[in-house]
Parts: sequence; C-alpha cells; structure tokens
Amino acid sequence: MTLFASLDAKDRRLLLICLAAVIVLALITAIFARNQNHDDNPVPSSYLTGRHGARAAYELLQASGYTVERWEQPLSDLAAQANAQTVVIIAEPFLTSTADFKAVNDILQRGGRVLVTGLGGGLLAPDGAVRPPTQFELAACKLAAEGLDPLAGSGEVWMVPSASWQLTSPRYRVEYDCGGDPAVVEYDSGAGHVVWWASSTPLENGSIGRAGNLAFFLNALGSRESHRFYWDESLHGEVRSEWFYAKGPALNLLMAGLCGLALLIIFSFSRRSGPVRNLPLPPRATPVEFIEALGSLYAKAGASATAVRLAYDRFRNQMTELCGLRGAQMSAAELGAALRRRFPQAGEELEADLAASEEAGHNDALRPQRALALVQALSRHCEKIQAAARSRRTQV
Repeated sequence: MTLFASLDAKDRRLLLICLAAVIVLALITAIFARNQNHDDNPVPSSYLTGRHGARAAYELLQASGYTVERWEQPLSDLAAQANAQTVVIIAEPFLTSTADFKAVNDILQRGGRVLVTGLGGGLLAPDGAVRPPTQFELAACKLAAEGLDPLAGSGEVWMVPSASWQLTSPRYRVEYDCGGDPAVVEYDSGAGHVVWWASSTPLENGSIGRAGNLAFFLNALGSRESHRFYWDESLHGEVRSEWFYAKGPALNLLMAGLCGLALLIIFSFSRRSGPVRNLPLPPRATPVEFIEALGSLYAKAGASATAVRLAYDRFRNQMTELCGLRGAQMSAAELGAALRRRFPQAGEELEADLAASEEAGHNDALRPQRALALVQALSRHCEKIQAAARSRRTQV
C-alpha cells in the first residue's frame, strides 16, 4: 500500500519532504531549547547573566545593603502599596496593557521615584516626550554632561542610545546628551520623580563596570537610606499566567509544527496556481556612479549658494544651542555678537565670515572657489568654539 496513494507523485513527494522537515525541526527545537542567557538576548533582566542582562547590577545592590527585590506581579499591585520611599527600576519594558501606564502614574502620585529606560520606558512615563533617535548609533556613545543636578556629576558615562527626548516643557532637565540629542532626562511628576535613560546600557552586565556607569546608576536611584527598591520583571514577560507554564520546548514544538503546516499549505496550493513574477533587473548604476552623476547635476545647476546656505544654517543651529538659544532665528550680526560674548577667544574673522556666508547664501552667481572657502571657514570656527566649550565644561 502506497502512502497517500490518492495524491499525485510530485505532490506526494513534496508532502513527505515537508513532513520530514517539520519532524526534524521539532526535534532540534526540543533538544536545543533557547538559552536565555546568550549574549544575543537584549532584555536587561535581573535574572540574565549575558552581556545585556542585569544580574550583576541587581546582585550589587543586594551586596551594597540596598533593600531590593524583584517585582513579578502586575504593576498595579505595586502601585497600591507605593509611598515616598518606593523606588522602581523599569528597564526596557514590553508594553502590553494600558493598566501599566496608570500604575506608573499612581506610583509617582504617591511620591515614588521611577527609573525608566529606552523607548518603551519613555512611553510609560507620565507626560513623556520620548521619540525615536535622530541619529543611528552602532557603538557606545560617551555622553556629555549638560545638567546642574547631582546626576550630571556622575562622571564619564557610556551608552548606546535607542531613543531621544523632545524638550517640549521647561520642567524637563537634560543631564546628559549624545551628539546633541538628550540621553538622560529627569523631571518631577506629581509628588514623585522620573529619571529616563535613552537605553539601559549603563546597568547591563557588559557595561556597568565601564568608566562611571556604576556611579551613574546608583545616583539615578537616589538615596539608599529608608528606601525600598523594586526591580520590575513583570514587563519582561515574567508574569505568572496560564501561558507561562506552556513556555519552553513544548510551546516551541507546537509553534514549529504550526509553521510547518502553514508551509505545507502554501506549497501545496500555490505551486502551480501562484502568480509568476520575473526576477528584478540588476541596477543600471553602482552607488559610486550615482553619486558622481548627482554631483555633476548639482555642478551644472550652479548650486554653490545652496551649499553655503546649508553649511551656514547648520553652523547657526549648533552655535545657538551652545549659547542656550536653541531654535532662535538670528542674523549674522546677532549670532556673531552672541558668540563673541560667550566665547571671546573666537577667531578675529568670525563676524566677517558670518556676514559673508549669510550674504553668499542668496548669491546665485557665487563662484565654487568662494563657496568652498566660506564652508571651510565656518568649519574652522565651529571646531574652535566647540573645543572652547568642552574645555569650559572640563574646568567646571
């Protein structure tokens, strides 16, 4: 007797191959269940010992005399017993319920302190103004201290920001930034206090010992005396529910079987009747050729004035931020006066170069050599002023 004799020979062979693949995948999943302590697990859980885990930080708090415990129940239960001595750590939460937003707000209304990290943490904070990062980071960023609060005096801090913050209210105090983007913000909410980090890097196992990350973490928690600390794990998927006990190889086996069944259905019914599409044609030009073509297009268009205008606008935005006048629309004369008051050691040609750049941005007949000279002059002034600003921060 032939197995699946009613099927066509090709369909029977395809079915048997899919069934064999499902069985092999199920066996591999059951034997090699995922180890959550691998370094590729990005969750900063206090249970994990991988590079991105936070077990070292949790055990350090215990060894240092902090009254700390993991919280695995719904946050609403913690909010019901919170008071002014409550400090909650919510690192990179997975937002699944609107009740969590109310719970965090209730904790702050009762005078608690909440440390939240990442994009999800910023969304969870009441009146949060979190947003995706404006620049893509591949490596750790050395944060620049900006604030006057004790947290900004934690020393050298390294972080890989995964979010940014919009300064839409004067009550937001930026303590550190990364390349001009706020990376550490704190503010009062109700009777409590919120501390937000752009990511949980400083408290992770692989980073907590770097530079001043440990001191920064402890300063973010506030005073140890008379306070009780809760490390939230309920928003890391650790809540004990009916589905919690289905985790592990059994659930992985079920998911693998369902995926295999879905693939079997797709291949069985779409092998002959599915749409036929031609392969995409290779691109006609390489990226370098595209850049050269774009450059020649701008050269033919005579866009020298546009280049100077863009460089001048970028210089003005950076300098107004250094002078505490972010967003101010200033003329070249006003900008030069503001910079001269704050940085008297700026170059003697500063005012003249600013005036020339402002005028050149509206000159359609500007020669490329003159445009290049002005852009280079603006770059030199920017580097010199930023170096002076960094030296002033170091002295403070």
